[in-house]
Amino acid sequence: MHGAVEIETPVFELKDVLTGKYGEDSKLIYDLEDQGGEKLSLRYDLKVPFARYVAMNKITNIKRHHLARVYRRDNPAMTRGRYREFYQCDFDIAGQYDAMIPDAECVQLVHQVLSRLDLGDFTIKINHRKILDGLFGVCGVPLEKFRPICSAVDKVDKYPWEEVRKEMAGLSDMTLLYQNCQSLGCESKVVFDMGLARGLDYYTGVIYEAVLTAGQNQGKDGPVGSVAGGGRYDGLVGMFDPKKFCLGLSFGIERLFTIQEQKQGALSEKLRATQTEVFVAAACKRMVHERLKIISLAHEAGIKTESSYKNNPKILNQLQYAEDNQIPLVLLIGELEVEAGVVKVREVTIRDETTVKREDLVTTVKQKLGTK
Repeated sequence: MHGAVEIETPVFELKDVLTGKYGEDSKLIYDLEDQGGEKLSLRYDLKVPFARYVAMNKITNIKRHHLARVYRRDNPAMTRGRYREFYQCDFDIAGQYDAMIPDAECVQLVHQVLSRLDLGDFTIKINHRKILDGLFGVCGVPLEKFRPICSAVDKVDKYPWEEVRKEMAGLSDMTLLYQNCQSLGCESKVVFDMGLARGLDYYTGVIYEAVLTAGQNQGKDGPVGSVAGGGRYDGLVGMFDPKKFCLGLSFGIERLFTIQEQKQGALSEKLRATQTEVFVAAACKRMVHERLKIISLAHEAGIKTESSYKNNPKILNQLQYAEDNQIPLVLLIGELEVEAGVVKVREVTIRDETTVKREDLVTTVKQKLGTK
């Protein structure tokens, strides 16, 4: 919907490409054994490989999305959606653009995705690394210590506001960003949060993080943390090409699934694992070939269809399978139906049956499924 192209980057990179980009989290990178003189590592996220890709291919402007696995030597907490191998879904923009227009689009995209997932109310926290840097400068923090204490922002009340404000070059950006978010209709969920720092070293400008409100983001062992985050990382791509800037965001797929599973469990609703529309069942023995013929007919018509792998399955087990897996329709046959050239179409939820001729089967099934 936003006009991004899809690209893929390798699951591993040269170790030197990843080293020094993640601050304290660098210890979580999986290193691969040296083979033939190359020191390689599994990718920690999708942004550093993207920055390297943009620079190596001399790409002027690009807007991309990428859904792929990343790897971290972390302590897993599965009930909170935290794994060592997990999916990130990234959206990134690289190039030269006017201030805060692409930044606002990233905030808008987070708003759109979380609204459509309907996981509950949420907040998009925003901050600016230059504001934090200004704070640290006023507080007398040495330049080399800025990143390690990004979360220590409580010293602002010890100095006059006007003195602090002079160092905060990011304030005009934040004002412009908020105005753009208003125009995009996503400002209602945006909150300026000075406590937001995001620990990765490569962020240089606006940063943002989406969290579900209290009570909505609980896993079995506590909150699952942020479900999306990102920001501007001009310095990162600048390591490869100083003329480029980048910004983007990542969604934590497993975290979103964890919250959805908790929500469905609270409602006692079962999530469908497949998209099967039709289950072909037999009411008597020796019907396996007749079932396979109907499956072939349905598949040719583009209807998602399956059946039991047993030669002579029990009818009650077949009907129960369809109910348990929320399959809308059962196509039921027996000796009488085969002789008459008809099939019984059973609507699983209301347990209503209609007998139709085989030549009308596809049309009837599609009508009941509401498809063309």
